[in-house]
Amino acid sequence: MGFATNAIHVGQEPDPSTGAVVTPIYQTSTYVYEELGKTKGGYDYARTNHPNRKALEKTVAKLEGGLSAYVFTSGMAAIDSVFRLLRPGDHAVLSEAVYGGVYRLTTQLLVHFGLEFSFVDTSDPAVVLGAFRPNTKMIYIETPTNPTLRITDISAMAKLANERHSTLVVDNTFLTPYLQRPIELGAHIVVHSLTKYLNGHSDATGGAVILTRPDDAERIYFVQRSAGAGLAPMDCFLTSRGIKTLAVRMLQHNANGLAVARHLDAHPKVRKVFYPGLVHHPQHELARRQQKGPGAMLSFDLGSEEASRRFLNQVKVCSLAESLGGVESLISLPAQMTHASMPKEVRDRIGISESLIRLSVGIEDVEDIIADIDQALLYI
Repeated sequence: MGFATNAIHVGQEPDPSTGAVVTPIYQTSTYVYEELGKTKGGYDYARTNHPNRKALEKTVAKLEGGLSAYVFTSGMAAIDSVFRLLRPGDHAVLSEAVYGGVYRLTTQLLVHFGLEFSFVDTSDPAVVLGAFRPNTKMIYIETPTNPTLRITDISAMAKLANERHSTLVVDNTFLTPYLQRPIELGAHIVVHSLTKYLNGHSDATGGAVILTRPDDAERIYFVQRSAGAGLAPMDCFLTSRGIKTLAVRMLQHNANGLAVARHLDAHPKVRKVFYPGLVHHPQHELARRQQKGPGAMLSFDLGSEEASRRFLNQVKVCSLAESLGGVESLISLPAQMTHASMPKEVRDRIGISESLIRLSVGIEDVEDIIADIDQALLYI
């Protein structure tokens, strides 16, 4: 079956008890046993599993091409569960321009449990290799990175991970499995913030971990049911509904993203645009090989914090807000919003300036998005 067909049907089979086309919302905390030691369908308590979660996990696993998937209350909860595969004394190499929440999680929380982390430019395999230690057990990459849009060669990282007996984890939130297939390129684990494109409607939070190896899957499920961070029925229902339109949404996101990036790139008041779909992006050719499209995430620099502030205070169609991947265009200043928890010296080193603006291009009429940007640029 094709991608769009799978997104609509896998995990969403008609309800066997009623014939309902849409999986009902099982808004219950507990389930009756048929008899002592025997449950109905394997369900006993909603923290450990429920039909809506099982349906969503089946869909996500299929779309990413994984063996299995587990969904969590947020993207950060999913990412945290992946780092729990490590043991005290283990070391992980991460993309240096990761989402600010990942930087905070690793440097301010997980280090206190005996884990070690190195942040490097994963777009350069030689740099990644140089960061390896005898105790390195994981490579964790965002590609494209948030918000600098650097691209990492997933196949090259997979080769390195396999040679060094490490696990390659890829955050595929920005592109989704419609535009990028990390597992086909050799990734062992894929993570998502379901809050973003997979849900696509800014009405639920969630995260997902997609596994390719049975041992990893068993351990992630143990974390999910033991730590209690599994996704609730209503959020699973909303995300499953959102995924059904993922293919058509990503086509429009991609087309709009490219059009907006080209417009910004030609505007005299814009100092620089970061977008892999532009031919002058340093990894444009790698993005073309590795991705089905450049996506709808881009960043641009207006040269000063004051200019960016004036611009952001004037946008109307683009909503000044955290998050990304919704049908509406969302715009932010990472240094003060998504990456505020990252020390300034780190942000400066990796290119997150005080004036860098991140734009998640929605699926509104692209002419309206561009007109909104143009009128806001008049104020700088």
